Amino acid sequence: MTMENASPAASSTAAGSTAAGETPAVPMPLLLVDDDLPFRQRLQLTLERRGFAVTGVGSIAEARQHSALKPGHAIVDMRLDDGNGLDLVSELRALRPDIKIVVLTGYGNLATAVAAVKAGAVDYLAKPADPEDIVRALTAPPGARPEAPAEPMSADRVRWEHIQRVYELCSRNVSETARRLKMHRRTLQRILAKRSPR
Repeated sequence: MTMENASPAASSTAAGSTAAGETPAVPMPLLLVDDDLPFRQRLQLTLERRGFAVTGVGSIAEARQHSALKPGHAIVDMRLDDGNGLDLVSELRALRPDIKIVVLTGYGNLATAVAAVKAGAVDYLAKPADPEDIVRALTAPPGARPEAPAEPMSADRVRWEHIQRVYELCSRNVSETARRLKMHRRTLQRILAKRSPR
């Protein structure tokens, strides 16, 4: 079933009969909005394996082109090249009040977390978020409090993932990555040469 032929009613039925963390019996329409292409592609693959019918886009403008489909679920990056993802959260909520939205950001802090929830998100996860944590947030029963990650990433792994993400965004340019991270170039080169920590 594709986004085009999946009705909101079918999505609602599938979502209502799915326990937290389980794969839904019927593909549930989901809008994924993130301008980090490698991350978006990895997450889309994981979500499709878990039973979601995913439409992945990289901007607010593209998301608005698909919003008429009124998906039952959405994952929205906080900061996009063409605007603030929270504006999109409000728009999607207005189109479909029962939509479940998870907001992602690499710029996590308490103020933006509160703003995301007030805008209508069911959860707020800092990048790099574990896909399984995202699925749990999307499939949790209404009103349920999201569970803490069973095996959260170590602080070293979170730092390494962030460095790798900035490195990719800088087209693997070491000098530019070091400048943005306010890090010495040689220090960055040593980190990039090592294997990822657990």
